[in-house]
Amino acid sequence: MTLRALYVDLDGTLLGRRASLLRDGEGRFSLLGARALEACARAEVEVVLYSGRRRSSLFSDARMLGCSSYIFEAGCGLVLDGELEWLTGDLLPREDATIHAQITESGAPELLLSVFEGRLEYHDPWHLDRDVSHLFRGDVDAMRADELLAERGLGHLRLVDNGAINLPGKRAYHLIPRVASKGRAVARHMQARGYGSEECIAVGDSREDLTAAEVVGTFWFVANALERDPTIQEALAGVANARVAEDSYGAGVYEAVVTTLAEYRS
Repeated sequence: MTLRALYVDLDGTLLGRRASLLRDGEGRFSLLGARALEACARAEVEVVLYSGRRRSSLFSDARMLGCSSYIFEAGCGLVLDGELEWLTGDLLPREDATIHAQITESGAPELLLSVFEGRLEYHDPWHLDRDVSHLFRGDVDAMRADELLAERGLGHLRLVDNGAINLPGKRAYHLIPRVASKGRAVARHMQARGYGSEECIAVGDSREDLTAAEVVGTFWFVANALERDPTIQEALAGVANARVAEDSYGAGVYEAVVTTLAEYRS
């Protein structure tokens, strides 16, 4: 068996404190995240970034890390060798409005901010200049939010819980088209490249990252995922191909890569 692709999240996964590749979760200097990328390069494993970050940010991240493909805004779009593909179903950019603007026009963001007033707010400044998703922070029940959207005729959208952030008691949420997900975007990239599920692994730190487990051979959580959000343990129930690394952040990604390479060689 050969490992051909690593799908890896950035914030809270490959990147440590202050979103640095060269720092661990405590801010200590570490090369293990970079060594994970080096191990992939030596084994000719493609590294694909999959993140909630906006497209413009991931363009720069991918260029810096030497990645030719990336998945942005929680699976709303895929850039493969410079070619953009929207994964948002019937909700596509118009000449007069981005998908983000169309979601604004639907009234969904205003509805959620009103109903969850005091518990949900825009994730300033990272909510700006986005193509699709409305990015919030707070502490709300995403399932209840989805029920509310459906009740108001907005069931074509969903609120994605993208995990804990570095603010006490706060989580990140993306309001995106219901058809979009990180898992679906990973599946589309695999299809385009001709990769089989057992030839791919994914590493992340959130429930949304876990959607990739549906299509890859093995999904890995970095250890800090469960430390920051113990409820993830519940999400692991019944996911037979999910593993939890002993290490956190970039070190956890390194562990996932070298462990998989060693197991495939044995």
